[in-house]
Amino acid sequence: MFGIMLPAAVESEELLKQTTVRQAMLSEQLSDGKVQCNLCERRCKLALGALGFCKTRKNIGGKLYTLVYGDISSISANPIENKPFYHFWPSSVALTIGTWSCNLTCPWCQNWHISKSPPNPKLANCLSPEEFVAQALRERCQGTSISFNEPTLLFEYSLDVFRLAREQGLYNTYVTNGYMTLEVLRMLHEAGLDAMCIDIKGDAAAVRKYCSGDIEVVWRNVREAKKLGMHVEVVNLVIPGVNDREDQLRELTKRHICEAGKQTPLHFTAYYPAYKFDVPPTPVAMLERAHDIAVSEGLGFVYLGNVPGHRYENTYCPGCGELLIERFGLELVKINLKGNCCSSCGREIPIVGKIS
Repeated sequence: MFGIMLPAAVESEELLKQTTVRQAMLSEQLSDGKVQCNLCERRCKLALGALGFCKTRKNIGGKLYTLVYGDISSISANPIENKPFYHFWPSSVALTIGTWSCNLTCPWCQNWHISKSPPNPKLANCLSPEEFVAQALRERCQGTSISFNEPTLLFEYSLDVFRLAREQGLYNTYVTNGYMTLEVLRMLHEAGLDAMCIDIKGDAAAVRKYCSGDIEVVWRNVREAKKLGMHVEVVNLVIPGVNDREDQLRELTKRHICEAGKQTPLHFTAYYPAYKFDVPPTPVAMLERAHDIAVSEGLGFVYLGNVPGHRYENTYCPGCGELLIERFGLELVKINLKGNCCSSCGREIPIVGKIS
């Protein structure tokens, strides 16, 4: 009927007026108005009006749009050790943001209140890239970090932020599940992504069963990020009954050595019940066993997380065993380095950036 718009058309028109709704990058036109999203390895094929698996990208009129450009659910200035990064600009501070939703299904998510919530562009808290970088400088941060939920969902926003941040001398980091496509990873690096903390989540069976993902994609991106020259640290949340068996921990360690190398830090962090998972917290003894397995396989830098004050929070020289960096939670208590070398035997320690 002439002059009367269908409800779906009205909804789409209103959506396109929202500040956080922008045409997405890396899409592929298919037949019948469908569009394929090439942001992550799910490569969702969206019919007209449909949302992708992550609920942050939508097919509007045969084109792919992101619904979360600059839609910030959380923002805070955090110590870089909180990510956790232990070998990247130690004791520095990164202004950290996140948005909504996720592209995996982990039932134990510690940030489920945002990662399990879809965006609402009409209620968005929009922060422009310029405003974000200006705030980082005002708060005297040394860098930026996109975290809290899966940062890849802020891809287009990340590209703009990273370029601006780099111009201002800030570093850029991602805390990620590592499920992005290779094209996305390379574009992030080109825009100024300096470092990635990548969450492995367990072996192939655990990741497939609980996270609806393919662990091979994640390890491929660990390998590729290293090849691109980015700083990489790997973290594995140790969950009783999911990924805590000795064979699983040993397999993960060997794969880490193969894809990331013996000098790349590996963090075993303690799980606490959250969201839909209520098994008891990870025993410290289980984390210590994971640490010892990794060290026995030849890894040089293995850490425990979420256990403040534990000796395995510290950095030791893999050559002579000297205590080099003593930590208590997110604080550096003691530094015993000469430049980036062991003060005792002179061995070079792989640390990026100066210690504040």
